[in-house]
Amino acid sequence: MDPISGLLDSPRALGAFLLRGVMAPPWSIRVQDRAPITVVALLRGSACVLPASGAPEALSPGDVAILRGPDPYTLADQPGTPPGVLVHPDQSCTTLDGRSLVLSMQLGVRTWGNDLDGPDLMLIGTYPEHSVVSERLLRALPPLVVVRHGEGSTAVVDALAQEIARDAPGQAVVLDRLLDLVLVSAVRAWSARPDASTPAWYRAHGDPVVGRALRLVHDRPGEPWTVAGLAAEVGVSRAAFARRFTELVGEPPMTYLAGWRMALAADALRSTDATLGAVARQVGYGGAFALSAAFRRAHGVSPQEYRVRLRQSPISVGGAEA
Repeated sequence: MDPISGLLDSPRALGAFLLRGVMAPPWSIRVQDRAPITVVALLRGSACVLPASGAPEALSPGDVAILRGPDPYTLADQPGTPPGVLVHPDQSCTTLDGRSLVLSMQLGVRTWGNDLDGPDLMLIGTYPEHSVVSERLLRALPPLVVVRHGEGSTAVVDALAQEIARDAPGQAVVLDRLLDLVLVSAVRAWSARPDASTPAWYRAHGDPVVGRALRLVHDRPGEPWTVAGLAAEVGVSRAAFARRFTELVGEPPMTYLAGWRMALAADALRSTDATLGAVARQVGYGGAFALSAAFRRAHGVSPQEYRVRLRQSPISVGGAEA
């Protein structure tokens, strides 16, 4: 599983806060929920995003905005409209003076706003947490990414626009998966831009030698890989492979593999009740003791401490940001 595939696995909209926002101007919503990832897909009308720092970005129908938390931001009809709604970490909404707006702005199932017939329609998906695997890519994102209509996510946004208006059996599941696809498609479109600050290992996937090696360790992390073994798999000498991998990825093959295994182990500890021995075998360590020692070096806490603390507070534990 590569980190792009990891986005399909986690974050997953199964645990996301998902709604359809319908607004009539003037409107402005100050969002301070500290969510690590928020996706806004404008389906109709217009809107703008005002990040905590940087210039406002206008949205047109079909555009997708990805906001990387935890900094606050504002969604509005135009930059000059003062906020009238605050969204808090528990996804409750109030006026600026604290009066609840939960009932007055609830317009139906998964529908929220100030006017059911408002011209501005958007889908907003807020992910409360994401995986260490996907974090390896998402932390490279700027605080705000806007992918324009036709740039790469058009088909899934159109599908979402059609499905959001339906009230059919299984609709919640379909919407959840479509939201995931919108996020992944938007990240892929952004990463294809020449000026995107994608990690070196992501760009290295396009190399015929290093890209193949990366796919091998991603798909089969439990294998007892060595530099010589990977070099043989991709058909080059050990020295040539080590040199090329380090130049393109920015770190030696075994260092990258260790980091990948630690990310997988952290996600397994987060999302499953598997024993430490089972996790160790899954990610390529000989046993629980070996994994525990490596995990403590990487994250500063034992796997057991990581699992307990993460379930108490899923924002961050040790050196791994969630």
